[in-house]
Amino acid sequence: MTKDLGVWKAEDCALVLIDYQREMFEVIRSETNADMVELHARLLAKTAKAFDMPIVLSTVGVELGFNGPTLPSILEELDGIEPIDRSSMNAFEDDAFREAVAATGRKRLIIGALHTEICLAFATVQALKNGYDVLYVADAVGGRSQVAHRTSIERLAHAGAVPTTALAVVTETFRDWASPLAEAAGGVIYWYFNEVGNHTDKVGVAEAEKQAAAAALAGTR
Repeated sequence: MTKDLGVWKAEDCALVLIDYQREMFEVIRSETNADMVELHARLLAKTAKAFDMPIVLSTVGVELGFNGPTLPSILEELDGIEPIDRSSMNAFEDDAFREAVAATGRKRLIIGALHTEICLAFATVQALKNGYDVLYVADAVGGRSQVAHRTSIERLAHAGAVPTTALAVVTETFRDWASPLAEAAGGVIYWYFNEVGNHTDKVGVAEAEKQAAAAALAGTR
């Protein structure tokens, strides 16, 4: 299946973010820690906004009182996007969510969700069954354990979804520094290069990239 998909373009895609709530972040125990998951969710949101991709945001259990809302840091990147609250663990079993995804008019979904083994896995396999193509963003998700996370990643790959990373989403959906999206892409990428060093030293950023990012950031102030 994956060989038939080709590269993904911004105009074909919608971003789906599911259950980025404090209670979910507190129990992440997989390879990408909660801090980096949050950063990468913000990067996805910035990318979708910059490239004018439709965004569907959902939470679980807020109205029922057992979970809080989407993290404020992520909501700040999603100005004007109203979350769809659900009771179902499979987001596609919620009528409002399912209708919101359909209303985007896009058949390629870039999905990030917490946790990997529940809300990401269930929504992704259902989306595939419903006729969507899915990229799931492996460094913007996390599970309650390493085993839970890894087995779910394997399940999704076997089901036909395609793994990617948050920075790869940025570069794949614009791809060409001579394209009309290049300026917007540069702003998002340089924001990430400025920010990521505050969270980890395990993401490589060249010295020239750091300097360019710092210069770009200074130019926006």
